[in-house]
Amino acid sequence: QLQASGGGLVHPGGSLRLSCTTSGFELDEFNIGWFRQVPGKEREGVSYISRAYVTHYADSVKGRFTISRDSAKNTIHLQMNSLTPEDTAVYYCATVLWPADRPMDSETLNPKYVEYWGQGTLVTVSS
Repeated sequence: QLQASGGGLVHPGGSLRLSCTTSGFELDEFNIGWFRQVPGKEREGVSYISRAYVTHYADSVKGRFTISRDSAKNTIHLQMNSLTPEDTAVYYCATVLWPADRPMDSETLNPKYVEYWGQGTLVTVSS
C-alpha cells in the first residue's frame, strides 16, 4: 500500500515537500508518479520518476516541482516550490506502468497508466 504525506496549508509562494512511502515492497523497483485532483475535476499527472531515475513533469509545474528518490528510506519525494492557489488539490502517488523503451511525453502522466494508487494528501495554497 502506498501512502502520501506532507500536505498542509501554505501561503502562495511557499513550499512543501510531499513523501510517498510504502511497506512490503521496494519503490526502487517501480516507476512512480505524482498526481493531483481538485473536486469536480479529473485527476491529472504532475510528475514521474522511472526506475532509472529519469524524471518528467507536467508543464504547469516544470521548474517549480522536483521529484526524487530516497532509496535508503524507500521513499519518493515531491518538492514543491513557488506554490500558487492553482496547486491546491489532493495529491496522490502511484506506481506507473510505462515501457522503459518508450520515450516520455505528456502521455506518461496519463492516469490510465497507473497500476496502484496510494492514499492522498491534501495541499491547500491560500493566503
